[in-house]
Amino acid sequence: MSEIFKITDRSAATPKKQGRSPAQILALGFLSVILIGTFLLTLPVSTADHLGLTFLDALFTSTSAVCVTGLAVVDTSAVFSVFGQIVLMVLMQIGGLGFMTIASFFAILLGRKINLKERMILQEAYNQSSLEGIVKLAKYVFLFAFILEGIAVIILFLRWSSYMSFGKALYFSLFHAISAFNNAGFDLLGNSLMDFHHDIVINLTIMTLIIIGGLGFAVISEIYSKRFRKISLHSWLVLRTTGILILAGAIIFFLLEFNNTNTLGNLSIQDKLLSSLFQSVTPRSAGFSTVDISSLGDTAKLLLIVLMFIGTSPGSTGGGIKTTTFVAILISIFCTLKNKRQITIRGRALAKETTEKAVALAALAIMWIILVTGLLTLTERSDFLPLLFETVSAFSTVGLSLGITANLSDIGKLLLILTMFIGRVGFLTLAFAIGKRRVAGNQAKYPETKIMVG
Repeated sequence: MSEIFKITDRSAATPKKQGRSPAQILALGFLSVILIGTFLLTLPVSTADHLGLTFLDALFTSTSAVCVTGLAVVDTSAVFSVFGQIVLMVLMQIGGLGFMTIASFFAILLGRKINLKERMILQEAYNQSSLEGIVKLAKYVFLFAFILEGIAVIILFLRWSSYMSFGKALYFSLFHAISAFNNAGFDLLGNSLMDFHHDIVINLTIMTLIIIGGLGFAVISEIYSKRFRKISLHSWLVLRTTGILILAGAIIFFLLEFNNTNTLGNLSIQDKLLSSLFQSVTPRSAGFSTVDISSLGDTAKLLLIVLMFIGTSPGSTGGGIKTTTFVAILISIFCTLKNKRQITIRGRALAKETTEKAVALAALAIMWIILVTGLLTLTERSDFLPLLFETVSAFSTVGLSLGITANLSDIGKLLLILTMFIGRVGFLTLAFAIGKRRVAGNQAKYPETKIMVG
C-alpha cells in the first residue's frame, strides 16, 4: 500500500521503474496472508490440545480459509481452540473481500489518499475494465459486507439461541455468517448444517448470504444504485444465469434424490424441497450441506460437479469458471451452430476477446482438473469419482467433499493447496503475475490461414 506509482510514458517505462504489476501484488498478497495464517495455526494456542497443527495441515487449512474453500483435513469444531477459530474467521474475511479491499478501507479512514497503483490493484481484484469509481466500490464492499453479516448474525442468533446457550449461539452466528457470505463453508457444527435441514430460517439466511456473496460486488453495487432499473448487460446476465442455475439445480436434485433414503427419501415434501434448494445453492461455491453428500447417487454427484465447475460470478467471494464465462461459451456455441458472423445477445455483439477469454479460461480449468485428478489417482487410495469431486471442489473453492480430505497423502494435500490457490487467484492473474502482459496494439499481425476442425 505504500508503493508510490508515477505516471510515465508506458512505452518508455522499464519493469524496474514500474515495479511489481497489480497481478503480481495481488498474487503475492494472497500468498502472504496464507503464510501468516499458516504460522498462526501452528501455534499451540490455536488447537484444543495445545500442540498446534503440523506445518502441512496448517498450510492446507490456511489456504482453504484464505481461498474461501472450506475443505478441511481436521475437524474445525473439535481440533481448533477459540483462538484458532478466530484466526479462521479473519482469514475467511480477508480472503473473501480481498486484502486490498480491507487495506483500502482503513487507509480511507486514516485520511490517506489511494494512489493510482493501488487503484490498479483494486481494478485487478474486482476484475473491472475501468478505474472509474474503484475506490468507492472498495468502500462500499467493506460496508456492505459488514452490514449484511451483522444482520445475518442477529437472525441466526435469534434462531440458534433456542438450540444452544446465549454465548455459544452468538459466537456460532458470527462464525457462520462470515463463512457463508464469503462462500467459505467452514462450520463449527461437526456435520455442516445437516442437523438443521428442516429449519427454514437458518436455511434461507445461509442461502441468502451465499447467493449475495456470489453475485459479484459490482453487480450488488449496481443493483443498489439503480434499483434494477436499466442495469448493465453484465448484471442482467449474472442475475438471470444465477436464477436459472439455482432453480434448475434444485428441480434436478429433487427428482434424482427423491427416493434416496440416505438423503431426501425419509423427509417430508417441504424438507425435500428446502434441502434440494439448499443443495442447488451451496455447490456454486459455499461448501455447506444439509444432506450427507457422500450418500448421494452418482448422477446427483455429477450434477454438483457441474454446478461447482460453473461457480459464482466475476468479482465475487466465490470461485469456478464464473457464470458469465459459462454463458459466453454457450452463446458462442449457439451462434456458431446458427452460422452467425457475430456472437450476439440482447441486440449487442460480444467482443471477440471476451469469447476467446471465456474459452481459454474454461479450457485451462478443464485441463488443470484432469491433470490434478490424474495425479491423485496415482497418489491416493480412492475411487475416481471422489477424487474428481475433490479436485473440482478445490478448484472452484467450494469445499464440498465425499469424505476423503482428511485421508489425503502429503502429495495429495499439496496438489489441492495449489489447486485452491489457482482457483482463488485465477489463471489469468497468475499468468500476468509470472509473465509480461503484452499490449495488443504492439503485436505483429500475420496472414490468416485455415485448418480442418470438427
